[in-house]
Amino acid sequence: MANEVKQNKHYQCPVEATLNVIGGKWKPIILWQLKTEKLRFSGLQQNMQGISPKMLTKQLRELEDAGLILRKVYPEIPPRVEYSLTEFGKTVLPVLDALCEWGSKYLERECSSGKSGELKTADFSTLQ
Repeated sequence: MANEVKQNKHYQCPVEATLNVIGGKWKPIILWQLKTEKLRFSGLQQNMQGISPKMLTKQLRELEDAGLILRKVYPEIPPRVEYSLTEFGKTVLPVLDALCEWGSKYLERECSSGKSGELKTADFSTLQ
């Protein structure tokens, strides 16, 4: 039912469609984490403080359904599952790079205006 609604959805503009697919609190961060490497579920969860296993599973399924990530199950015991960006998923990287650049400018502006005490950010410098 949910897929039927998404398939029949009419977007008013491309920005609305983009935000529907990659928007929200966690999806951009998941995509950013997968920018440079394949990760297992536990690796993603470790890198994303505050996300519950249930929410991570939901977001990964939605990104997989949208064709942005690949879930590869290896025939091993114990089972091993890795997540990576698909070729189509890699096309969103310039968008995420632009968000990162804008976010850096925003944080710099906020810090220079004396609001730095209110901002809590993680160190994402290793992912840039």
